[in-house]
Amino acid sequence: MSPIAEEVMTKDVKCLKPKDSIKQAAKFFVDNKIGAAPVLDDDDQLIGLISESDLISQDIKVHFPSYIHLLDSYIFLESPKRFEESLKRAAAATVEELMATEVVTVTPDASTEEIATLMIEKHIGRIPVISGGKVVGIITKGDIVRTLSS
Repeated sequence: MSPIAEEVMTKDVKCLKPKDSIKQAAKFFVDNKIGAAPVLDDDDQLIGLISESDLISQDIKVHFPSYIHLLDSYIFLESPKRFEESLKRAAAATVEELMATEVVTVTPDASTEEIATLMIEKHIGRIPVISGGKVVGIITKGDIVRTLSS
């Protein structure tokens, strides 16, 4: 039988608030030697997750979509929505503006097998553990690998 989340999760979860600045988040990651953090509202409810990848994505060059001008109209050859999203990420000043809001979570009794499957299927590296509406832990790919070695 595979271990459950409660047995392998990190219990001392480092969290951020939505109004924290991007600079504060970067310093928070460096100081705590972590790659992501849940974002909690004033009632300590999970509202998002922000990662190093989110911070790095803010620093990429924004590519203006290609278009053609025909009869006083513009026809975009690429999705202008992707450009808008990239521009919004590049201009983000707070955690709330950059965080992912659709967060995959598990309960403390989820098996590591279920968690590993979610990580692979959803292409994610960490999953918050929720109990009673509160974040009680977080599981990373490293935690799963550690269970395989023991």
